Amino acid sequence: MTRLGYQIPNFTYPDISEAGIFDSVVAQAKAAEAAGFDRVFVMDHFYQLPGIGSPEEPMFECYSILSALAQHTETVRLAALVTGNTYRHPTLLAKAVTALDHVSSGRATLGIGAGWFQLEHDSLGFEFGTFTDRFEKLEEALQIVIPMLRGEEVSLAGKHYQVSDAVNSPRPVSRIPIMIGGSGEKKTLRMVAQYADESNLSSGPITEIPRKLEVLEEHCERLGRDRSEIVVTKLQMVCVAPTMEEAESDLREVGAAKGWSDEVIEMAKMILIFGDPDTVGEKLQACMDTGIDGMTINLAANGHKTERIGLLGEIGLAATAS
Repeated sequence: MTRLGYQIPNFTYPDISEAGIFDSVVAQAKAAEAAGFDRVFVMDHFYQLPGIGSPEEPMFECYSILSALAQHTETVRLAALVTGNTYRHPTLLAKAVTALDHVSSGRATLGIGAGWFQLEHDSLGFEFGTFTDRFEKLEEALQIVIPMLRGEEVSLAGKHYQVSDAVNSPRPVSRIPIMIGGSGEKKTLRMVAQYADESNLSSGPITEIPRKLEVLEEHCERLGRDRSEIVVTKLQMVCVAPTMEEAESDLREVGAAKGWSDEVIEMAKMILIFGDPDTVGEKLQACMDTGIDGMTINLAANGHKTERIGLLGEIGLAATAS
């Protein structure tokens, strides 16, 4: 289960051409493995997200890139943080995750969520639907994907998905953990309690975490689930460097590659956990002190500088050690 994960959410790097992006991603995954991270994640998006960049920036399809990374790593588990359920039929998703498990020798995790980025759906032709539609689809998908990953034959006559005697062969090499991403108290955390091995609280301030943990506990009690069976993590965006000045330089370098104004750069510093190791370490420790089990951290601004990944690993391992 995730104690310290590393996410790669950005593929726009200063002085790196599009042809060189994959080599940089491989270097980041290998650096994360060497630094002691236990999982490497990529986003499941086709357009870059607001707050990180513009829609036309480079973005890889996640299961293709994860399968490629499996050939360049040995120990880290590999997953999407998180799969957008709306982008693939559940039976196709089960096959994709199973293939990832085989090519990684049993290192796949299924991270999944309801989907939320409407521009991506509208532009590329994926049905977006209502909020209710997307969560109904997610639950039906879990009722298909999880049994398929466990080697069961599945039939479901649902509102959104219909499958008949669906078989997944070959079976996964490992028992693939299920992680559900999101922080919604009524729907998401209830599904975590009912279906998942892990919960990733991907949004919201850390001050909300104790409340989310209480809600998850309540759902577990109602469903007869042992809360201790579920690992809860938080996604954190970080920009760390040996000094504040170097962190500032790193952010401005990637800002120049993305065409950010000084105002956007200053806003980014407010959103990110930003600074030198002491500053970042204190804030990551505060996150762990809320009662979660681990963190997934990204270096959206400077992960292409692999020495920063090593530094982040030292800080993250110290924060999660207690």
